[in-house]
Amino acid sequence: MSFLWIKYLHISCVILSYGLFLLRGIWILKASPIMQQRWVRIAPHIIDTALLGSAITLAMMLNISPLETPWLLAKIIALLLYITLGTIAIKRGKSKRIRLGAWLGAQIVFLYIVLTALSHDPLPWHALDE
Repeated sequence: MSFLWIKYLHISCVILSYGLFLLRGIWILKASPIMQQRWVRIAPHIIDTALLGSAITLAMMLNISPLETPWLLAKIIALLLYITLGTIAIKRGKSKRIRLGAWLGAQIVFLYIVLTALSHDPLPWHALDE
């Protein structure tokens, strides 16, 4: 498979995953019955599996390791935080306030992940100074 095909798959999965997370957060906060639909429970797993697979494939194609690439390690650590906050926002939050806080926190972490990926800098706000 070509590098560009995998890269575009990865970017598409990022957009789909985030868009669906954004919608699911709104639906959770509004207690929408849409959250009970089967596709809403299954689609994120399919999309996120393709996202992770494409990320690993890209890293292998580029021959980069998170242990040797600070921005990639930062992105992975932020991803773990994003997943944790997302789980609290969508499933584990005990109150609407906790879910909202986790959901908003996840938005900030997602922005950090994207900026880190685009700048290849674990402190992406440095790129804004240039």
